[in-house]
Parts: sequence; C-alpha cells; structure tokens
Amino acid sequence: MEVAAVHVKIGDASAVGAARRRVGDLARQVAFADEDAGRAALIVTEAASNVVKHGGGGECVLRASRDGDGASIELVMFDAGAGIANLPQALRDGFSSAGTPGTGLGAIARLASAYDIYSRRGQGTVLYAAIWPASRAAGTAPPVGAIAVPYPGETVCGDDWAVDQADGRSLVMVADGLGHGIDAHTAARTARDAFVAGRADAPVAILERIHAALRPTRGAAVAIAEIDRRRGVVRYAGLGNIAGTVLGGGKTRSLVSLHGTAGHDARRLQEFASPWNAGEVLVLHSDGISSRWTLDAYPGLIARHPMLAAAVLYRDFRRSRDDVTVVVVRDAA
Repeated sequence: MEVAAVHVKIGDASAVGAARRRVGDLARQVAFADEDAGRAALIVTEAASNVVKHGGGGECVLRASRDGDGASIELVMFDAGAGIANLPQALRDGFSSAGTPGTGLGAIARLASAYDIYSRRGQGTVLYAAIWPASRAAGTAPPVGAIAVPYPGETVCGDDWAVDQADGRSLVMVADGLGHGIDAHTAARTARDAFVAGRADAPVAILERIHAALRPTRGAAVAIAEIDRRRGVVRYAGLGNIAGTVLGGGKTRSLVSLHGTAGHDARRLQEFASPWNAGEVLVLHSDGISSRWTLDAYPGLIARHPMLAAAVLYRDFRRSRDDVTVVVVRDAA
C-alpha cells in the first residue's frame, strides 16, 4: 500500500538537491536501512542531474510503499528533451555527451532493484527505477504504473487510486473528487478506503459501497476494473468521467462508464464485461488526462514497465488546470 507520494519539478541544479532530500524523507518513512536509503539518494541524484543536463529540465514522481513483501521506493523521472540517440551506448559507463564522467545511467541500472528506460529522438526520455532491501524478493504480481499529481498550487491531490492483486486477479480503482483541494481529496480518499474494505467483491458491488460511503462528501467520479486472467475477462463499473481503455494487438477499446456522481447522482449502477487477452494493457485515468490520447507514436512503449507509459501519458496529454491521475496495468513479463 502506498505510504506517500511526492511530485518534484526538476528545473535546475537546485532541484536535484530538493529531489534528493525528498527521497531521503520517504526512506525514513518506510524505515529503509542506511545502505538502501543511500542507493535511493544516488539514483535520484543521477537521474535528476541527467534531466537538467540533457533534457532541459523535467519532472520526477517519487512513491514509497509497504506491503506484505516489505518496503520499496519507486521513481519515474522524465523530460521532453531531444531524447537519447543511442541508448545502449549511453548505458555504458564512461560514455558522456556533456563532458561529465558518464556514470549516470550505468550507475542507476546497477543500483536499482528494478529499472527501465524509454527514449526516442525528439520525444524526450522517461526513466523508471525501484529500490528495495536486498532481503526482499522481486514481486511476481503484474507490474503497475501510477501517477497522481495535484491541481497546480494545491498541496493535496483531489484524485486517488488503488490496486489490489492476488490469485490471477487485478482490481483497479481511480476516483476523482469533484473540484480540487482538500474537499476533493477527502472524497477521493473516502472512495479509496471503501474500495480497500470491499476489494473481495465484484466491481459493481464495490461501486455501490463507494457510492454509499461518499454521501457525506462532495462526491466523485469513480471507476473499478477487475482483470480476471484465469477466465480471460475484464469487468468494469464506472460512474462519471473516469476513462478506461484496454490496449493490445494494435487495437484499443473503451470501457463503459455511466453518467452520474458517486455519493450523489446515480440512477443506476451497472457492470460491463469484455474479453481480456494475454499481453493486453489496462489504462484508467481521471479527466486530468485528455480523452484524445494515443500511444501510436511511441512504438514498443506498452510492452515496457507500465510506469513509463503512465509518465508519457501524464507528460504529453495532461490538462494544465486539473488534478491528474493515470494508472496502467499489464500482464507480468
């Protein structure tokens, strides 16, 4: 379960230090040992320095979590710069295009417990890294990418999300509290709490629970998707303008949400089912992401760690004046 998340804009060298301090705060929150906290600090420093030197600035999202396997810290660092012309060469120690020692990307790959990077000329670079103690085994659940960033100027996000995975089932929720600020945050967090309490149920039953829980709040748009890999089906129940999309085989299909607001206006709640095929990818997002997004211009992206796709959707298709949440889930490699 997520413990805390931080969004840092990387505009200049001073932001590198700020990102390093924030990851240090997260490491203390999840009780990282000094060695693991040091690895996290080095990775963030190298990644943020690269964004400043080569990407012309960018952004970083840090997330600390704790579950049955232990604690972890994840980061995604991205820019909209020129991109990396020769990625394998850039990953070799000693290579530099900026007159530096050239240990950045190679050091990150060695220090991280999990790592992925996507870069194309003219499309910038997106880097993902996760850090966890050596005693923690790598997870076997399908990978998840999630980014939630508040409305500009707000300190809390009016959206929220949650994922529960077990026994061939992935259950995903995104909630968008009406408006923004603390009241929207309260509504979205209430939806998340109700989701967690009822996560053993079917999507429409969870949505009914959330609808009841949100009555004292300003309400929210909410959607729940259940990927049942054993039966090859995805079930979806949505109320309001959370968008759900399945990508695979060069095609996309939209999942159906009904009009209304959880907690206030719900004439009916209904669950829809459609096939789920191995290798497909699920994307859920709030209306902080444009409905006109497409990943056609990013070949191979959906086969990579889903945090990279989440970051690209946020970077290239976000609306400038709204809370933004995007969650991406795909089958395990």
